[in-house]
Amino acid sequence: MRAPAGALVLHRVPREPVAAVLLLHGGRAEGLGAPPRPNLPGLRMRPFARAVAGTRAARDVVVAEVRYEHRGWNGHRADPVHDVWQALRELCCVAGPLPVVLVGHSMGGRAALRAAADPLVRAVVGLAPWCPPGEPVLHLGETAVVLLHDEADRVTDAQGSWDYVRRARARGARAAGIAMPFGGHAMVRGAAAWHRIARDTALGLLELAPLPESLFTDPVPTAPGPVARGRQPVSGPTRPWR
Repeated sequence: MRAPAGALVLHRVPREPVAAVLLLHGGRAEGLGAPPRPNLPGLRMRPFARAVAGTRAARDVVVAEVRYEHRGWNGHRADPVHDVWQALRELCCVAGPLPVVLVGHSMGGRAALRAAADPLVRAVVGLAPWCPPGEPVLHLGETAVVLLHDEADRVTDAQGSWDYVRRARARGARAAGIAMPFGGHAMVRGAAAWHRIARDTALGLLELAPLPESLFTDPVPTAPGPVARGRQPVSGPTRPWR
């Protein structure tokens, strides 16, 4: 079911919702056209939606996703961030001012981090997020951030995620990194672990499930740079993820 204004796709709306999980799929660094149909990056997020909706702890949680107007980030335009803000406004109209966790993959992870200052956003869970050098952290405030990344990812660089976590912590934010042992960028191998950890983390950040007490104090993972891994540095997601 799609909200009238066009940025929000609702998967489930409980009768008396207490919180929301909003999913953001990946995209491209550049691309002014609309995401194609079928949209493989969007389909990749459906199991995450099912993982959240299928657990008892989330019975009163709205599960929804953002639909982008453009498939690319597009430089200073940062197009998907505007779609996130619009989706949050639509969500507020549908279900009220609920606390929201944004769960974003790749470009969607970057968009989620940029949108973290919105007063509805309680936390961000980034899945192999695109975190280029200098990505801002000062706006995080009290918004918690947890980034999951496989250090063998050849599309977005895990080191960028860990650097983001370190800089966020240095500015007083609650930030954590979780090194995934497999999955690459597409999160295919070991997909069930990605779905489970993302679900449990999102619900924990909404205080609907337990979180490890040490999550935000554990050492930040470290990863060898992309050149040391025998490949060229990745500056951003430049193609649809297959």
